[in-house]
Amino acid sequence: MIAPTHIDLQITGMHCASCSARLEKVLNQLPEVKAAVNIATEKAHIDYDPKQTDLAALIKAVQGAGFDAHPLRDFAAEKRDRLAAYRRELMQFAIAALLTLPLLGEMLLMFFGSHMMMLPGWLQFALATPVQFWSGWRFYTGAWSSLKSGGSNMDVLVALGTSAAYLLSCAVLLFDLNQPLYFEASATLITLILLGKLLEARAKGKASGALEALINLQPKLAHVERDGVMQELPVEQMQAGDVFLVRPGESAPVDGEVLEGSSSMDEAMLTGESLPQNKQPGDKVYAATLNQNGLLKCRALAVGAHTQLAAIIRLVEQAQGSKAAIQKLADQISAVFVPVVLAIALLTLTGWWLYDGNFTGALINAVSVLVIACPCALGLATPTAVVVATGRAAQVGILVKDAAALERAHKLAVLVVDKTGTLTEGKPGVTDLLPAAEISPDELLQTAATLAQGSTHPLSRALLDHAKTLQIAPAQTSGISEISGHGLRAEIGGKHYLLGSPAFATSEGIALDERQILGLQQQGKSVIAIARNGKLLGCIALADQLRAGSRAAVAQLAAMGVKVVMLSGDNRATAQAIAAQAGIADFRAEVLPQDKAAVVQSLKSQTDSLSPQREMVRERGQSTIIGMAGDGINDAPALAAADVSFAMRSGSDIAIEAADITLMRNDLMGVADAISLSRATLRKIRQNLFFAFAYNVLGIPLAMLGMLSPVIAGAAMAMSSVSVVSNALLLKRWKPGA
Repeated sequence: MIAPTHIDLQITGMHCASCSARLEKVLNQLPEVKAAVNIATEKAHIDYDPKQTDLAALIKAVQGAGFDAHPLRDFAAEKRDRLAAYRRELMQFAIAALLTLPLLGEMLLMFFGSHMMMLPGWLQFALATPVQFWSGWRFYTGAWSSLKSGGSNMDVLVALGTSAAYLLSCAVLLFDLNQPLYFEASATLITLILLGKLLEARAKGKASGALEALINLQPKLAHVERDGVMQELPVEQMQAGDVFLVRPGESAPVDGEVLEGSSSMDEAMLTGESLPQNKQPGDKVYAATLNQNGLLKCRALAVGAHTQLAAIIRLVEQAQGSKAAIQKLADQISAVFVPVVLAIALLTLTGWWLYDGNFTGALINAVSVLVIACPCALGLATPTAVVVATGRAAQVGILVKDAAALERAHKLAVLVVDKTGTLTEGKPGVTDLLPAAEISPDELLQTAATLAQGSTHPLSRALLDHAKTLQIAPAQTSGISEISGHGLRAEIGGKHYLLGSPAFATSEGIALDERQILGLQQQGKSVIAIARNGKLLGCIALADQLRAGSRAAVAQLAAMGVKVVMLSGDNRATAQAIAAQAGIADFRAEVLPQDKAAVVQSLKSQTDSLSPQREMVRERGQSTIIGMAGDGINDAPALAAADVSFAMRSGSDIAIEAADITLMRNDLMGVADAISLSRATLRKIRQNLFFAFAYNVLGIPLAMLGMLSPVIAGAAMAMSSVSVVSNALLLKRWKPGA
């Protein structure tokens, strides 16, 4: 099966949630197309089969639905387009406001009982007409496009409501009827709605401010050495392998490796870690991180779209364009909202006309219903909160893959953590060399290092590093075979060698000093046995240090109602010692790499009370939400099996790819922060949805009862979307550790 092609399209012309829902429906009707349209970011995220549907067909479908689209350009170009569009809308609003002010002034004087400055009818007509058909033309085009494609949106409501008030006033003026004029109502409605859209656009721009800040971090120029000459080049022209300088106070232009010099780099924008990181030859530097003091000479390793910064930006964009499950309800309501409102407005018109026989009053009440009802707030409630939250998360070193993962994290009941590299530093060191009587410590270490060459296990790397430190070179050999989760076998010079766990050695018939080994394991040390031709050569003990923040993170997670379960391939004594240091009561020892996913699955299927959240989750009719945190290749299946997964940045690319959330800080406290942010985001979404529903539940009946004038209804409608977006922006105040 061929993987689908992915493309993001920038959409123009969407005004409300009904627009995005209709466009999404149109796109998903195309062959082999799966699309998600986000009203907050005004983007369509599309997976499609180029053999069935090409880019031209996608854009044609968008245009057929009454909108326009183009493939995403660079951020600067998109920002220029948005700024130009904002200025055009600002000009339309300014002209509308100038023309409406005299009408609004007259209306306010009438409200206070004064009729001293009544404008002639013809002047009211002259002022209101440009507002209706120039400033408000966008509502007519939007309504026509919506109706033409078989849907209805906010523009239909606004066009109908304002046209009714305007045309009624024209009829009164033309036929000299003994009725009041409502030119001020139609003009003020359009002006207020335009004001609301301007404020909404500004607020939405602030919502994506975190992403813009990330993009602006990378310097535009770099000091590159070409043919022995140092020259200043645009960052876009840099290539992998280029040698470049990073001066004090400058940011690294690309990802690279330090060749000469020493300094400290501020990597807070990448990891959220406030402490500078020391850099020496051989260390890596990352694009947009700030050099604080010394001069660094580096070689470029990754440029352009391959840098860590570019990867972060892609993940943030992907997350901001995704949809949370909680948004489905809002989408379903938005799909039928406008037709229902039209029916209610017609019912209001008919009811009032039959009740008191006053068609004008009945029409004005119907206009109020049309104007106050708007699905915008409902559609913006979820995506704006997601945009702000994912951007804020990236600023503190938490990369969220999609909105669904962010939503699931708030219900996390049990977190499974891999020991090595997650709870611990993942860099064990040799602590004890215990050779047999007839062999020296150096010979034991050389034999172990020779066998360890055939493995990528952290313990094997620790043996090699320790041998290198003592200047003990491993012998050249081949034919080493690794038994996953157990150890190594090799034939060297006709002799059979074995290196592995005590349990593996015992299963091979090797006699061990069990008391000595148990004593080491109870200290939290891992023990490796080395044997030759069935006889023990000795044992080597290694210890992996607990990460500085692991114990505090476990305590914080427990305080949040999340139970932590540790998985370890070590024997029970060693695993118990590490678990005790971390403050973890529940652990699984001697878990083979291939069995980690099975442990996660078993926890997901258990029905006993696993955590303080279990009963609450059960009452909601949901299964227990199980999380997994890991960093290695062998953690990838377990990460994929979990409901929500966390990968350490120090881990393998496969683990990071499998995870829903990546922690750039290599600190388990990042999981607690991610859960905290998830809960804060869901609170904002629920507040927004409640406000959007309550606004319509209260506003529409008041308008039906004739208790709201069209102008007040218009002002309320304009401010509803602004209120929802502004409430979502409060997530910018969230801080790690909250």
